[in-house]
Amino acid sequence: MEKQTITIYDVAREANVSMATVSRVVNGNPNVKPATRKKVLEVIDRLDYRPNAVARGLASKKTTTIGVIIPDVSNMFFSSLARGIDDVATMYKYNIILANSDGDSAKEVQVLNNLLAKQVDGIIFMGHRITDEVRGEFSRSKTPVVLAGSIDPDEQVGSVNIDYTGATKEAVSLLAKNGHEKIAFVSGALIDAINGQNRLTGYRQALKENNLEYNEGLIFESPYNFKDGLALVDRILNSGATAAYVTDDELAIGVLDGLYDHGVKVPGDFEVITSNNTLLTDVARPRLTSVTQPLYDIGAVAMRLLTKLMNKEEIEQKTIVLPSSIMEKGSTK
Repeated sequence: MEKQTITIYDVAREANVSMATVSRVVNGNPNVKPATRKKVLEVIDRLDYRPNAVARGLASKKTTTIGVIIPDVSNMFFSSLARGIDDVATMYKYNIILANSDGDSAKEVQVLNNLLAKQVDGIIFMGHRITDEVRGEFSRSKTPVVLAGSIDPDEQVGSVNIDYTGATKEAVSLLAKNGHEKIAFVSGALIDAINGQNRLTGYRQALKENNLEYNEGLIFESPYNFKDGLALVDRILNSGATAAYVTDDELAIGVLDGLYDHGVKVPGDFEVITSNNTLLTDVARPRLTSVTQPLYDIGAVAMRLLTKLMNKEEIEQKTIVLPSSIMEKGSTK
């Protein structure tokens, strides 16, 4: 038998109060007598009444719902950001709708439009790059958008990141100071600004400051996954590289395992530095030296920025850069 939907009218009738009184109780309004509040809460409990978020949204023109677009929910980098987003959203009494885009530009547009159709109050976008199509949807919508761990080269959209150029420069300089003259740059797609502009710029700056030549034969593009990292190792070794800076932890573990399969000792024969310092860097053997990003904080600060945009609060800056450092572990000398 289909369960009957209990409405605010049913609760008001059973408790013998007005619908406005029930609404005040549900919303925590203090202007309700304790005895009345107790009676209404007992009826709510007995009838198992659950307020209709859609109806409340229509009345208030707010759904208290946030859309979060994530390219790969299984990637620890993005899931760590999502945890920070969710905790701050809960603090500000917002619900989250999490949508996986698979890092596919066409699907990103589809997912974004699906969320906007649900009348979400704001969007947090995590993606490897902002395509013209996605940017067009951002512009058409009046819904506030914040990027988390994603770069907008034009700085039109609010964003929270680290200084990817500076972090890469620091990592590659460490490898150069350890005596390496051929350092591989193992990256996601270079069409993505975070890689092709920010990180690659940091790589080139480090080479220049350490009097090393830039060689395109040491630049490797790859999807962000273990198997592709594993498959790259033959090419990396054939390039003559004796060290690598890798832009993703799962990709770096693929490279690490591939080196092991080839009998190459890390860090004795080859050194590796990765980029995100997720849990993966500590479960690898040797443990991976990494750029440390405050992943949880990036998500949390992005959500707080979004609450300010949604509430039209004054914002000092909408491009926020958080600090990073290098944590040396077992994959460097």
